[in-house]
Amino acid sequence: MYKVTSTDGTTLEVERTGAGPALVIVTGAFNTRQSSKDLAALLADDFTVYEYDRRGRGGSGDTPPYEIARELEDLYAVIRSAGEQQADGSAGAPPFVYGHSSGAVLALDAAASGVPMTKLAVYEPPLMFDHPVPLSTVEALKTLVAAGDLEGAAKEFMRGTGMPAEQIEWVSHAPFWPGMLAIAHTLPYDQLLCVTGSASSDWLASVGVAVLAIAGGDSAAWALAAAERIASVVSTATVEVLPGQNHAVEAAAVAPVLRSFFTAA
Repeated sequence: MYKVTSTDGTTLEVERTGAGPALVIVTGAFNTRQSSKDLAALLADDFTVYEYDRRGRGGSGDTPPYEIARELEDLYAVIRSAGEQQADGSAGAPPFVYGHSSGAVLALDAAASGVPMTKLAVYEPPLMFDHPVPLSTVEALKTLVAAGDLEGAAKEFMRGTGMPAEQIEWVSHAPFWPGMLAIAHTLPYDQLLCVTGSASSDWLASVGVAVLAIAGGDSAAWALAAAERIASVVSTATVEVLPGQNHAVEAAAVAPVLRSFFTAA
């Protein structure tokens, strides 16, 4: 485990495991680097896996005010560090990157902004191109967070994803609920990423690396629609559907797909 410093001085906690070409994992809402442990373990024989806490989560700092540009700088800082941390001391090729959910939106935005990476795989970025979510949803979450109502913010965010009321009620009594609330103040960050990204798909045309857009076969229709839109705009993008998977994709289901994509010539 080590720390890197982003452009605005925010420190980010990074964990490195495995051996081989560098692979950076970018997690989504309600997630820290601990959330990708099972996936990292399955990939560590083939890749040097870098997991990091996005700003405001886990062991990372958080410098206000939040801007998407700062998160892009964070990811760039982690990617730079991946080169510096190679066992043989050489920078080597830029890392592979895998993003899940809002982390996938962040990774796509980074690729479109020129952040160096060799290939990019994304799982269900919540890009609602056909039914954009209003910016007011970000402000609503900010208001709840500012009032200290983290439980209200978490439930409001889940309602916005289409989660049924009975499932929200179950989650709010689950053992992992306190951990979700501990980082609920970052939910406006995830919402802003998705709302801004969904306003248009034109920005995807700037992505210049090979992209694999993955959706679960049991996911809502928007997931496949987003993957197909990415493939229609990014000339280097392909789509893959994982049968029996939903937004909470199982590590054992996605790991072999990532391994195949990242190791293919």
